[in-house]
Amino acid sequence: MEFFMAIYIVFLFYVLFQICKRFLGQKNDCCYMLNYECYMTTDDRKLDTESSCRVVLRNKNLGLEEYKFLLQTMVSSGIGEETYSPKNVILGREENPRLIDSLEEMDDIFFYTLDNLFAKSGISPQDIDILVVNVSLLSSVPSLAARIINRYEMKSDIKAFNLSGMGCSASLIAIDLVRQQFKIHKKAFAIVVSTESLGANWYCGKEKSMMLSNCLFRSGGCSMLFTNKPDFKSRALFKLTSMVRTHFGSNDDAYQCCIQLEDDQGYRGFRLTKKLTKAAAQAFIINLRVLLPKILPLWELIQYAFVFYRWSKEKTPILEAVGAGLNLKSGVDHFCIHPGGRAVIDGVGKSLGLTEYDLEPARMTLHRFGNTSAGGLWYVLGYMEAKKRLKKGDRVFMISFGAGFKCNNCMWQVMRDMEDANVWKDCIDNYPPKTLINPFTEKYGWINDERLSFLRIEDIRS
Repeated sequence: MEFFMAIYIVFLFYVLFQICKRFLGQKNDCCYMLNYECYMTTDDRKLDTESSCRVVLRNKNLGLEEYKFLLQTMVSSGIGEETYSPKNVILGREENPRLIDSLEEMDDIFFYTLDNLFAKSGISPQDIDILVVNVSLLSSVPSLAARIINRYEMKSDIKAFNLSGMGCSASLIAIDLVRQQFKIHKKAFAIVVSTESLGANWYCGKEKSMMLSNCLFRSGGCSMLFTNKPDFKSRALFKLTSMVRTHFGSNDDAYQCCIQLEDDQGYRGFRLTKKLTKAAAQAFIINLRVLLPKILPLWELIQYAFVFYRWSKEKTPILEAVGAGLNLKSGVDHFCIHPGGRAVIDGVGKSLGLTEYDLEPARMTLHRFGNTSAGGLWYVLGYMEAKKRLKKGDRVFMISFGAGFKCNNCMWQVMRDMEDANVWKDCIDNYPPKTLINPFTEKYGWINDERLSFLRIEDIRS
């Protein structure tokens, strides 16, 4: 009886949702993405494994065990040889960064992406009504948003927001803020700028849980242009159809699994604990419970009710229910997964029963650009576009995780066939490569050889 009641409730919910969607004015709450521009820097900023080892060896706090740990992490991270590093790290100033280093790092990303975005779209900076900037690890005065307003001489009544501390999922938080502003400001243009300040946050201590960030995070970012003007529908790339944000910060383990702090020696860094994977899974579960009914067709919702009822009785996690009983692809054509690391991509893929084809954009983005924090999703989307996967009417499920702990997911509808090679234009023909095995794996194979345990870090530095 309970099962049939669940089906009835799902059916009723679906009918009511469609009525509201059709008749209660959602057409006036539209959020169209007109363009996006990812950051690409120069080759002198590339940080391959060999260069990474030189940076590691500059850290006098490390012993042989820490050095071996870093090498093992680097060669097994899934990150390739062409990612980019902040300039002050390349120049050897990571231990004593200056404020000007951080500001120049931000200016480089901001103005590269925005100059190209305005040129590509034909929209003037003076036409922008809303500006949202998200950089988690840098909060300057005046704000980073103010730097952009000053550079482009934007109008005085612009609605500017500067977000910090939001982590890798900040990009979707910023877009949700734009969506909310669009309900107040009709026929407006909005800009979202998403990146991260890495140069001043390079960890120079020796705690393993804090050294991981040096191995994963790389320079990158993205600027996006949005509007709610119906006249621009024909020019739009995407339309935002749903957004669900989940904050699991009430759980202590989740709150502390991804956190900025100082170690016992006073070195500031970003600690990633083993609890991160569990926190991500729990936040993802909560998010999917709300999101799935919004993106699945009616027949799948009935299946969803049946699966959820059966598996909840058996006290089995909903992610296993999704993988075992639901055809998620009945409501999704492409999966845009945050390239936070190999474990993140593998975990989402396993949970949702995805194929290697589905995971390829995230894996290739991690390999080519590394984890660029809040900007990473847009490199994944760019890969899909460069590979000409995105066709009019397709649905893109965007999945992001961030410190807090947060899981923010949304659905985009592709508004036209897309085939711009964008930031991938110089390398897309080389992807996917024949192998993702780090070319230095053999060279540094000695790190797993216990017979060489007599080595000292001084022997390696010399």
